[in-house]
Amino acid sequence: MLKTVKGQAAGLTKDQRNAFVAAYLGWAMDAFDYFLVVLVYSEIADDFHVSLTDMAFLTTATLVMRPVGALLFGMWADRRGRRVPLMVDVVFYSIVGFACAFAPNYTVLLVLRLLYGIGMGGEWGLGAALAMEKIPTERRGFWSGLLQSGYSLGYLLAAVAFFVIEPVFGWRGLFAFSLLPALVALWVRSRVEESEVWEKSVALNRTPAHQVFRNPAVLRRFVYLVALMTAFNWMSHGTQDIYPTFVKKGLDLSANTSIAIAVVYNIGAMIGGVLLGAYSERLGRRRTIMIAAAAGLVVVPFFVLSTTVGWLMLSSFLMQVCVQGAWGVIPAHLTEMSPDAVRGFYPGVTYQLGNLIAALNLPIQEALAERHGYPSAMAWTIVPTLAVVILLSALGKEAKGIRFGSGSATAPSGAAAGTVQP
Repeated sequence: MLKTVKGQAAGLTKDQRNAFVAAYLGWAMDAFDYFLVVLVYSEIADDFHVSLTDMAFLTTATLVMRPVGALLFGMWADRRGRRVPLMVDVVFYSIVGFACAFAPNYTVLLVLRLLYGIGMGGEWGLGAALAMEKIPTERRGFWSGLLQSGYSLGYLLAAVAFFVIEPVFGWRGLFAFSLLPALVALWVRSRVEESEVWEKSVALNRTPAHQVFRNPAVLRRFVYLVALMTAFNWMSHGTQDIYPTFVKKGLDLSANTSIAIAVVYNIGAMIGGVLLGAYSERLGRRRTIMIAAAAGLVVVPFFVLSTTVGWLMLSSFLMQVCVQGAWGVIPAHLTEMSPDAVRGFYPGVTYQLGNLIAALNLPIQEALAERHGYPSAMAWTIVPTLAVVILLSALGKEAKGIRFGSGSATAPSGAAAGTVQP
């Protein structure tokens, strides 16, 4: 396994490295800011005198607006290139995220989170498209897993920031601090050159997006990927969003213990994403996803029923190895399934529409927890979701190894070229 990882991790050119680092930092910033809310929403609820169920809609507000950002920035990127839209995007969400530190009440904070969702909606799809278009074809698996692990790094950094900043400056200080890593991401992004694949695609094929979608195969694949991303987002948010509150409120453990556990399971997430992303080059994208989700089902009883710190750390670590191991395949999988002409918005919009449909996960889990307890709330949402991930992956196709930039309006979605079923 380590030999597989080492082979795919071979050196990149300076431009490829800059593009990857820019996408990685942007995705880490997405998770950093999102999980700031997850980690402190009980504290914000106390300050603003609102219920935890109401506070959970802060995360929902962000998720709901992400498809809007993915559509707007994605269409811009397909027409004008990846580089400038990505720079404008990071400036926009940096300003809005910083403003959250000064929200005077719940309503203002909710509006800011709506706006933030637009900025973050444009981040993942464009960053993934730019990075995967520059990465050598045979190495996409490893770099896809490493890129997706940026999400776990962002969560990990949010947990560390909580330890260091929140005791001194409170939850507002956390949002103010988020401006610094965002500016670092902007600086790196300014050094990235335009995607050669996009330039080649524009030269060969100027097919408008609406004409691309007239192809029934492209439309069927789009609907399928939205369904897949709905299950994936429910899987990740279902195992992460409520977990810190479960540890603090459900098990009556300290906030510091909750954050320590979060650090451990995010290390597991990063390991899982990189290893399984790399292994998807040998096993295939869909088979790797199914193996990871099936392993997650085995871990569920330990994950929801553990009560001691040691078991909580171990079970959550293993769960995130599985969940984020499956996610490690996604940047490569979605970009490979995207037609050249619309790769700027196709991966991002399918991903973010899945996020939108899964946006009620946390409020639903909180409502279930109030009636039946946290273990039942998590089990009743996680088990069906993992099963659906396996089923959808089994029914779908993949395009591992496809060469970007052919100028074709469609991308093959099966192992054999020319297969265009979902």
